[in-house]
Amino acid sequence: MVNFLKRQFRLSQTKFSFGATSAIITSLGLITGLRSFSSPKLSIVGGLFIIAVADNIADSLGIHIYQEAECLKTREVWISTFTNFLTRLLVTFTFICLVLLFPMNIAVIAAIIWGVMLLSFLSYSISKREKKNPYLAILEHILIAGLVIFISNFAGQFFSHQLAVKL
Repeated sequence: MVNFLKRQFRLSQTKFSFGATSAIITSLGLITGLRSFSSPKLSIVGGLFIIAVADNIADSLGIHIYQEAECLKTREVWISTFTNFLTRLLVTFTFICLVLLFPMNIAVIAAIIWGVMLLSFLSYSISKREKKNPYLAILEHILIAGLVIFISNFAGQFFSHQLAVKL
């Protein structure tokens, strides 16, 4: 019975962590990448909303089809699909709220802090459960998020400048 409960908790945490991680990294990339554009709030909120719906549906469908191919039980496949969709939707909306509530410069900093906190919490809880070094996992995941932020920021500035010159 205890092993069954542990397995169920692990499956639930896996479903949540995949959707949350995807939403955090994608949202941070979009926020830092589009902040250089002429109307960043509108661009970012619109982009985040589109991601919260379109990319989320595509990602959830991808998980759904993958799990069907792995011959998992139909109920488990649908729970994973729904959990991923709902998690990504809710996490992305937290980033939308930050962009709407704060001036752009503060919203970017707040989003990065919020994203790092969420990633740290997920990394810590999973690594503790797996009896791994949580600080190494946190460092690894934050470095990856930092790379996404750096590349997105660079790409946003580059394309913003190129569009300003060409238009």
